[in-house]
Amino acid sequence: MLLIVFGCLLAAAMAAPQNFYRQPQYQQRQQVYSNQPAVPIVSESNEINPDGSFSYSYVSGDGAQAQAQGYLKNQGQKDNEAEVIQGSYSYTAPDGTPITVNWIADENGFRAEGAHIPTPPPIPVEIQRSLDLIARQPAQVPVQYNRPAAGGFSAQRRYNRF
Repeated sequence: MLLIVFGCLLAAAMAAPQNFYRQPQYQQRQQVYSNQPAVPIVSESNEINPDGSFSYSYVSGDGAQAQAQGYLKNQGQKDNEAEVIQGSYSYTAPDGTPITVNWIADENGFRAEGAHIPTPPPIPVEIQRSLDLIARQPAQVPVQYNRPAAGGFSAQRRYNRF
C-alpha cells in the first residue's frame, strides 16, 4: 500500500507543469553604414483625384525618374470595371547603360517594354505558313449523331414472351 501511495505522489510530481524561466537573449542589430550620401529628390508630384484617378512622378539627383497615372476604366459598369495604370521609369545601370521601361497594367495584365528587355526570336517562315493555312481553313463542324426517335427510351422493358 505504501508503494502505491509513493508511486502516485511521484507521478503527480512528474506531471506538474515545469515552468522554466528563460533569460531573453537580445541580439544587437548590425549597423550598416554607407559612405555614399543619400540621393536627393529633385522634384516630386503626387495627385489623387476624387474620382479615383491618380498620378505621381519624381526625379532624383542621380537622374533616376519614375512617373505613373491610373484611372478606373468603365466606371459604374460592375462587370466591366478595370483599373488601368501606366507609367515609366528610367535609371542608369552600373555599367553606364541608360535603362528606360514603359509599362502598363490593366485587365490584360502587366506589360513592360524597353530596349534592354529580351524579345523572342521571330517565327520561322515554315511555321508561319502553316499557321496561316490553318487560319484560312473553314472551321470543322462536329458530326451530329442521329437522334433517337421521339419517345425512344421506355423504362418498361419489352421481352419476347412465348
